[in-house]
Amino acid sequence: MSEDQPHRPGWAPRDPTVPTPPPKRPRRSRPRRILRALLGTFLLGTLLLLGGLVAGYLLVDIPPANSAAIAQSNVYLYSDGSQIARDGEVNRENVRLMHVPASVRHAVLAAEDRDFYSDRAVVDPKAMVRATWNTVTGKGRQSGSTITQQYVKNYYLGQEQTITRKVKEFFIAIKLNREKSKDEILEGYLNTSYFGRNAYGIQAAARAYYGKDAGHLDTAEGAYLASLLKAPSAYDVATHPENRTKALGRWSYVLDGMVKEKWLSPAERTGTAFPSPQTARPATGLSGQRGYLVQAVEEYLTGNGIVDEKTLAGGGFRITTTLEKEKQDAFVTAVEDQVMSKLDPARNPTDRFVRVGGAAIDPATGRVLALYGGIDYTRQYVNNATRRDYQVGSTFKPFVLTAALQHGSLTQEGERITPNTYYDGTDKRPVLGWDGDYYAPGNEDDESYGDITVRSATDSSVNAVYAQMAVDVGPAKVRETAVALGVPKSTPDLNASPSIALGPATASVLDMAEAYATLANHGRHGTYSLVEKVTKDGEDLELPASGSRQAVTREAADTTTSVLRSVVEFGSGTAALTAGRPAAGKTGTAEDDKAAWFAGYTPDLATVVTMMGQDPDTGEQKSLYGALGLPRINGGGPPAEIWGQFTRDALAGTEPQEFELELGAGAQESWDPLRPDGSDTAEEWEESDEGMEGPQRTQDHTRTPPVPLTPLTPQAPQKPQRPARPEPQTEPERPAAQGGVDGGATAPDQSGGGTPPVTTTESTPEAAPPPPPVQPAASPS
Repeated sequence: MSEDQPHRPGWAPRDPTVPTPPPKRPRRSRPRRILRALLGTFLLGTLLLLGGLVAGYLLVDIPPANSAAIAQSNVYLYSDGSQIARDGEVNRENVRLMHVPASVRHAVLAAEDRDFYSDRAVVDPKAMVRATWNTVTGKGRQSGSTITQQYVKNYYLGQEQTITRKVKEFFIAIKLNREKSKDEILEGYLNTSYFGRNAYGIQAAARAYYGKDAGHLDTAEGAYLASLLKAPSAYDVATHPENRTKALGRWSYVLDGMVKEKWLSPAERTGTAFPSPQTARPATGLSGQRGYLVQAVEEYLTGNGIVDEKTLAGGGFRITTTLEKEKQDAFVTAVEDQVMSKLDPARNPTDRFVRVGGAAIDPATGRVLALYGGIDYTRQYVNNATRRDYQVGSTFKPFVLTAALQHGSLTQEGERITPNTYYDGTDKRPVLGWDGDYYAPGNEDDESYGDITVRSATDSSVNAVYAQMAVDVGPAKVRETAVALGVPKSTPDLNASPSIALGPATASVLDMAEAYATLANHGRHGTYSLVEKVTKDGEDLELPASGSRQAVTREAADTTTSVLRSVVEFGSGTAALTAGRPAAGKTGTAEDDKAAWFAGYTPDLATVVTMMGQDPDTGEQKSLYGALGLPRINGGGPPAEIWGQFTRDALAGTEPQEFELELGAGAQESWDPLRPDGSDTAEEWEESDEGMEGPQRTQDHTRTPPVPLTPLTPQAPQKPQRPARPEPQTEPERPAAQGGVDGGATAPDQSGGGTPPVTTTESTPEAAPPPPPVQPAASPS
């Protein structure tokens, strides 16, 4: 093209002296770049993983048997360093696999690893990842192991839950599977696994639970022993009868697995009955109270995740407890003096059923200072201080009152509930305001009280009043308050219904001591502690952080305490006055008198005592009617007498402490027709404030109860004629305080039918007297 020719429109002429640029490459899309990066990362990760697996396999050798295979003893100490006990040698006797019945082997496989004889059963990567993740994130310990891995852990490594141990376990299991046969691995597993009762291996377990050699176990027994591998002590139904339902569920799971794997026919499964194990026979070195203390400490350590059960059973631990030897000895002496020395099973068969449990806690610190577990650990294996299978009865009622005060609850008539609020105490009257099933609980000895204050209803443990109060507060709030005070949420029969007030829940003595310690500590709750220090190989183990929180307001707790002081001074708990210092408490009786309780506290010691009935041969709960030669046993009898003697001796040499209470509005005690004088002692009657008409209780913490030097002689309760809310115009004659039975002490004579519920607010010296009562109406049907 010549220079004279015109340029085409839309493009510029190219300078022939300028070199032509290279053509541009097409730009790749963003998704393709990401895909290449991911693919490269995956390939690199795969190579690294393969390299790690190869390196791990080459570097990790099968080690010799770990030292835990030859277990050491654990040493248990009192808080002052003196020895409680040293547990015995490990109970282990190896057997050849050929001597273990096929049904027992199949039961173990059904429980732990149904794919054991397949190639994929060496390790379970999916379960290992899950267990490792839970360990790293602190979600709890969880097994992710096949039988091969468990054997490696039992025999070659240890029970610690760490990532390093998991990695070693993985590689050793793979190597072991190449070097040993499946039968050799299963034999080793059966001889090293822990079954509880200090029994290592299937032979020791067969002897410990059924008194026979492993070769003589039947299918049902083998399935039960296999079920123990998951939780040895928890599923021991002889030691923990409250866990029988869970143990039966696990046993059924094993048998159903055997049917699924065609190791057991459906017909044989249907005809298989649960084989209850024999009572445990502990080592003689744990006789007396020592075995109970060791058992309680072990449950505390494992229950709080301080050390797992199998590692603890391996031994080598030095455990310093919070228990104080002098107080422990005082508890044993009190039970011996008040109950055990009075038993005569030869003449009185009911005395064979008597059991006693007790626990004492320092309210300020939550430290457990003493426990009483039973007559002798080698004779009675179940720990009466920690078992959860007896109803707590009316010792639960203070939690209902605390809940009412905490939530500012109102009666059905809209009146604020205080200790001076009036309720209808008529026997078997139906509760009002409850949408559930008809409920009309009876009072102790079918006694009717008519119009009665909460304070007096607590003194006499009136069921009709507290069932109605539970509805007024709301059963769910009552349950919530009990849990906040220290009753475990998982307590059997702790149900949100009106009956919760009467104590069908089966909390342990130690549980109840923790809850009452919270009341003694002005509503501040700290979970009890039983262990002060744990060391192994010179290293301290980490213990749960001690701390406390305000579970309920101080006013709610202190007001409840003021009412419980009245129980000791006027009501069903007067036998506790033998402690010789200010005290608050509550009696309780289980259904059919199968247990009697006294739960109480001074400002510096909270103690709960229960006396329970159990057949020593069958384990069946039995009534205590006629025990100790008494017509009936109630919380105000031997339990309160044990409490009084123990508290007196445990606190000997210390100055009696007065309760420093901050009471809620309307909590000061006012005129009560069941106590015409309205005072605590003759001295307070004589020294009542001048210028006031009649005696007045001005400050709860200034009261000084009478201090008898010897236990009170039980007397039949006197029933003073109870006027209906009299106007305190003149000073009435003051009757002597009377003790009595739970729910029936100092009950007034009652004529006529039931009275509709009437409530009133607190009376004061300046206030007008309350109106006369409503005329009696017909008893509700």
